Amino acid sequence: MAPKSDNTEAIVLKFVNEQNKPLNSQNVADALQKFNLKKTAVQKSLDTLADSGKISFKEYGKQKIYLARQDQFEIPNSEELNQMKEANTKLQEQLAEQKRAVSEVEGEIKALQSNLTLEQIKEKDTKLRKEVKELEDKLEKLRGGVTLVKPEDRKIIEQMFSEKISQWRKRKRIFKDLWDTITENSPKDIKEFKEELGLEYDEDVGVNLQSFIDLLPHSKKRPRGQ
Repeated sequence: MAPKSDNTEAIVLKFVNEQNKPLNSQNVADALQKFNLKKTAVQKSLDTLADSGKISFKEYGKQKIYLARQDQFEIPNSEELNQMKEANTKLQEQLAEQKRAVSEVEGEIKALQSNLTLEQIKEKDTKLRKEVKELEDKLEKLRGGVTLVKPEDRKIIEQMFSEKISQWRKRKRIFKDLWDTITENSPKDIKEFKEELGLEYDEDVGVNLQSFIDLLPHSKKRPRGQ
């Protein structure tokens, strides 16, 4: 149910005074839709208020602009304006401080949300305790002289290592025989000849065959020089 005419005028007058800025009928009608006022009723109230001198209006062609009467408002003097400016500055500072405080609280909330929940902490603690226990068991076995490598795996590794050492020894001997034959009657300095060919002995690169042979099980070792 739409408000009565007098009530409509009171609502429109109150709105225009509160806004205290130029308005057309559409502006007022849109803002007062919550009161179930139709545009025609709003337009009629604006014209009635303007005719009675309760509000001011200007015509720009077919457009009417309505405004609250300025003589009803107290106009502050320069001192009052300065006081208002100071008050406004203080309020702006307080607002900025409040915004900083809100930002800090929001940051703390995000930080808390990113942290683990109690349930997640308990699960992680259980998992870590299990991992620590497994490592402690392995360490205890090592201290007790218990090997962690299966015998069959150890045998395969030793066999592969022994084969590589045998190939190394064999190739080293073949190279020595060939090199001795080539350089036996060569007029060139052996060291210079080697550098010219870009050859490197094991010792040149810090490798010693015997140190690897010493790692073989005793049953697989050969006497030195063989």
